[in-house]
Amino acid sequence: MSDRWVAVLAGGLSHERDVSLRSGRRVSAALRQVGLTVEEWDADASLLTRLREHRPDAVVIALHGGEGENGSIQTILELLDIPYVGTDAGTCRRAWDKPTAKAELRRAGILTPDWVVLPQSAFRELGAQPVLDAMVERLGLPLMLKPDQGGSALGAQVVRSAAELPTAMVGSLAYSDAVLAERFVDGVEVAVTVVDGPGGPEALPAVEIAPASGVYDYTARYTAGLTTFHAPARLDDDVAAAVAELAVSAHRLLGLRDVSRTDAVVSASGEVYFLEVNLSPGLTETSLLPMAAEAAGRSLGAIYAGLVDRAITR
Repeated sequence: MSDRWVAVLAGGLSHERDVSLRSGRRVSAALRQVGLTVEEWDADASLLTRLREHRPDAVVIALHGGEGENGSIQTILELLDIPYVGTDAGTCRRAWDKPTAKAELRRAGILTPDWVVLPQSAFRELGAQPVLDAMVERLGLPLMLKPDQGGSALGAQVVRSAAELPTAMVGSLAYSDAVLAERFVDGVEVAVTVVDGPGGPEALPAVEIAPASGVYDYTARYTAGLTTFHAPARLDDDVAAAVAELAVSAHRLLGLRDVSRTDAVVSASGEVYFLEVNLSPGLTETSLLPMAAEAAGRSLGAIYAGLVDRAITR
């Protein structure tokens, strides 16, 4: 592996640029520690020229949101026939859309909180209050509001009363043209990383998330000390097994490749609900994939070096 060099793509123009740059720095350092030659490249107007003139052996995508997960950068890499770590472009386009992913998994019999998707145009053309009233009548309260696409919990809010809905809706629509409103399931929130290996997809130990505020929003995710993490999660063995099975099933059913992270919640009665899947999991100092790797006794560099090897040889 030591004679291979990798371009790590980070930054970009999405709302998650700063997080992406931090992820890129961390995975680059991890890959250098296991002997790979690594360059960090921003996903900007110079990227295609760089890829053509300084063709890497493989690309690691550390972009979050936008072009990093919706299939755009994957399409470019496929056009240039450059190996990359992660899910292929067509599958990204499908799995990136939260309602589409939820619908596919529900059809397969996987539990996920009931939901509706409301485009911004519905509020403008039909009147905000009647639409909000119908939503509450259909789903009840409390609700979780989030953009239908995107990550890092940007625009995600728990709404516990009807009076909070208008402001929360505006906040979510600031990050997308449509909002996903789903029933809020109170319970233990967990994240499960899945990594492809020789024997197929394998779930790393679940990470339990306990934000001090009670809501795992953007601030709680990326501000050290605001959230307590337990890796592995404090779950009974049967529940831990169910959580791992859910994540592997989501990875397989959605056709994901190399690495993914499934976010789920375990209700008080022990039911496991799928929330969403992440195609380019965060790799920062407060991100969940590195915690799961450590809990499994595996280094981040070794995991991604193995994925680079898979990308080059497939």
